[in-house]
Amino acid sequence: MKLTDILSGSYNAAEWEAKGYRLPKFDIQAVRAKTAKEPTWVHFGGGNIFRAFPAAILNDALNTGKYDRGVIVAETFDYEVIDKAYAPYSNLSLLVSLQSSGTIEKKVIASVTEALKADPQFPDWQRLVEIFRNPSLQMISFTITEKGYTFNEADLARGMQPLFAMGKVTALLYERWKAGQLPLTVQSMDNCSHNGDKVKAGVMGYAERWVSDGLVPADFLSYLRDEKKVTFPWSMIDKITPRPHAKVKELLAADGFEDNDYIETERHTFTAPFVNAEETQYLVIEDNYTNGRPPLELGGTLYTTRETVDKVETMKVTTCLNPLHTAMSIYGCMLGYTLISAEMADPDIRPFVQKLGYIEAMPVVTDPGVLNPYEFIGAVINRRLPNPFMPDAPQRIAMDTSQKLPIRFGETIKKYVARGLDMDNLVLIPLVLAGYARYLKGIDDEGRPFEPSPDPMLAELQAIVAPLELGKPDQDWSCLRKLYSRTDVFAVDFYAVGLGERIEGMVRELYAAPGAVRATLHKYVSAR
Repeated sequence: MKLTDILSGSYNAAEWEAKGYRLPKFDIQAVRAKTAKEPTWVHFGGGNIFRAFPAAILNDALNTGKYDRGVIVAETFDYEVIDKAYAPYSNLSLLVSLQSSGTIEKKVIASVTEALKADPQFPDWQRLVEIFRNPSLQMISFTITEKGYTFNEADLARGMQPLFAMGKVTALLYERWKAGQLPLTVQSMDNCSHNGDKVKAGVMGYAERWVSDGLVPADFLSYLRDEKKVTFPWSMIDKITPRPHAKVKELLAADGFEDNDYIETERHTFTAPFVNAEETQYLVIEDNYTNGRPPLELGGTLYTTRETVDKVETMKVTTCLNPLHTAMSIYGCMLGYTLISAEMADPDIRPFVQKLGYIEAMPVVTDPGVLNPYEFIGAVINRRLPNPFMPDAPQRIAMDTSQKLPIRFGETIKKYVARGLDMDNLVLIPLVLAGYARYLKGIDDEGRPFEPSPDPMLAELQAIVAPLELGKPDQDWSCLRKLYSRTDVFAVDFYAVGLGERIEGMVRELYAAPGAVRATLHKYVSAR
């Protein structure tokens, strides 16, 4: 069983389907021919999340028979992905959905019609120029991570031959301007807040400098700023797509599916002909398009207003997912866990995150209307976090915790203050924050040292708690005021809002002795 057999027609569909593989219902060659002539969508970033989510959504839309155009993927960073994960398999891939029940669903994804290297050094660049000059193009989108949107000063010395993603995109947008100021929507699908503004800032950074340097006319900037011509909508995307899983490889091999090799590029991209991902997914997009758009609602995308996208994002990052992740990461590291799914079987951690979300964070959430907060958090607790296929680790989630705390907890506390809510209702959120002072010490609950995850403020914050020792109740705790009054770390001064002393008291309990982390966690979760 090979992916290329599907394209050539030399395969037994009944055999594939008998083994649980869902095959494309559309004419792949017809879609490719139509897309080559009248492309509508180019996506930048050919990684696992693209194949598991945006490409899969389009695949579902094509299966309805109500649409006839595929997506063209353009890779801006790791060109080996095109050579090793796309070209050998004729741009087909296998999506393996990892169910919380421990089963898998398998779907052949055939919506990608071309895979191109987005760099002027490759012949593919001229094909991209041709696509961008085509009036049929409606949308370009991105999953290149937030770092990919940066405006790179050093790149400007290369003029119109940039190395970085936003420079390349701006050069292609200039081609679209030269073709008649053709309309287009520039759509981020990366997991970062107000992502449309980030891609816009990157594009404008290059365009403004090129105008200043006399490389392009000022009218090009006017085109990019004209929302009747070019828009940069916001979106909220949520789906966990880990690197290829050994257990999935084994299950596919047992089926006789031969395209299951691991691929690691020189740039350490981990991929494969198959993509494994969690079953739950959300894509909410601001419906602000200038030249039409692919009907991704046929595959489950929710189109709405910018205000609603913002509400969904706020719901996710301050209430229903991200705070739970951070709570689990801090305590999971101290209790010796290496898998989030294993933590969800812990008799203290599961009710910890459940009560934290439902009891303490939920009172300040704004229901966005398009997604129910209670159903969202229910999916997180009952399906997503316990998923045995998700090899996610608290150590990974604990990376950059100092950068996450202001949004994930500080914003909730600020809303409690602004709305005049009873601060006595906050017990488990203070417990998370108290746990951070214990986590920074780098000593687990059994008294063994562990390495806290990378964080730009780690050394500075560790220095604050350095005087503290385990098992000394009468020691000087004054350093805690220095930590918990840091508005740059927590977004609020906890002493100013009446939580500082409560958090300090919990810290003292957590530092009492080996075993104190478990005992303190159990005490407060049980009482809550």
